[in-house]
Amino acid sequence: MSDYQDRYRERLMDAASVAARVEDGWVIGMDAATAHTPRIMSALAARAAAGEVKNVKVQTLLDVYPLEFYADKSLDGKLNGVSWFAGGGARKAINAGFADFIPNYYRDIPKLIRSCYDYDAFCVSVSPMDEHGYFSLGCVSSYSEAMIEKSRRIFIEVNNFQPRAVCGLQIHISQVDGIVENNMPLPVLPAANIDETSRTIGGYIAELIPDGACIQLGIGAIPDATGMALKQKHDLGIHTEMFTDSMVELIECGAVNNSKKQIHRGVSVTTFAFGSQRIYDYINDNPAIALMPVDYVNDPNVICRNDNMISINAALEVDFWGQVCAESVGTKHMSGSGGQIDYVRGATQSKGGKSFIAFTSTAKGGTISKIKSTLTPGAVCTTSKNDVDYIVTEYGVAHLRGQSLASRTKQLIAIAHPDFRDQLAFEAKQRGIMI
Repeated sequence: MSDYQDRYRERLMDAASVAARVEDGWVIGMDAATAHTPRIMSALAARAAAGEVKNVKVQTLLDVYPLEFYADKSLDGKLNGVSWFAGGGARKAINAGFADFIPNYYRDIPKLIRSCYDYDAFCVSVSPMDEHGYFSLGCVSSYSEAMIEKSRRIFIEVNNFQPRAVCGLQIHISQVDGIVENNMPLPVLPAANIDETSRTIGGYIAELIPDGACIQLGIGAIPDATGMALKQKHDLGIHTEMFTDSMVELIECGAVNNSKKQIHRGVSVTTFAFGSQRIYDYINDNPAIALMPVDYVNDPNVICRNDNMISINAALEVDFWGQVCAESVGTKHMSGSGGQIDYVRGATQSKGGKSFIAFTSTAKGGTISKIKSTLTPGAVCTTSKNDVDYIVTEYGVAHLRGQSLASRTKQLIAIAHPDFRDQLAFEAKQRGIMI
């Protein structure tokens, strides 16, 4: 251990020293959410603001820290963010024209990294070093392995609050070029407000989920409400992109035991976790949760190996064909594709599997219907008409897969908000759709 400690001390430095090593034109990579290195990024932003570097780009996914290059337009051309998904500050910066976006399926990011990019540095938050010289990457394993392979340097932020994932990706001290210590609580996701509408939608979905099913849940009020409605189920399993608070709840109440899964039986599988401190405490030193690379976890051919695979995702709008937009409001960027289509396809290919796209029927205080005759011009289609399965609102469930355009349209109008049904029916007749 003393040799590892010597190496640790040799590489230990402050964030400004790491930032001082960055040169013009560097491409820096970071993985998702709690894997980000806020202290290093702030030091780098300070150098950029002082005019000491230019044309540096930092790739991110799901920013949960207030990263300066997504907040300060004056850094444009000096230090810019490039997002694989967006959200929060990245979304605003992309729409404001001083950040960029890489379209992708989440499962493909490791392959895209290996084939399209070389990194001058990879920066990642890790748990403290163990006696063997290893650091755990904590809550995230999604594409770090690929970035490590393609990076010339690795800089880490060691954080005592980062959980040690014993079944997750590790970095050895011998791979590390610089260490910054930054002991700060991980960001948490505020609890969703589960209203009556969300409970109704969650109840509809739960009724269609059998005991022994394997589940994937997203974030927000509807997935959380669905999770709560599943507490009376038995022998559920977890194979999911994102590990959430509702999943910890289901494990601790006994609804999830992973006993019926066809692969990774007895273990909850995910590629990253984000939520409350409860999640981070659950992951720490827990062999019952496996954090694996996203090109495995989100591979539809892997997902479908579990019978009765259930995926639950969200949408901004859906048209009569069943085309799902989950990424933009017209041309305004909101997020990326993420793993929605990965799980739609994995679930529908699974024996007994089902895919649900769930959302409230209206937006903007009930003034806009999310079910539309056609997608808003410029809207990004996330899930195609050929992949869609179940659509759910507070007014019921539409099963579109294998159905004709007329059948789809009739079902979707039936679960639209009553205030918009006559207009939707009129638009369907104008288009010559038999309903």
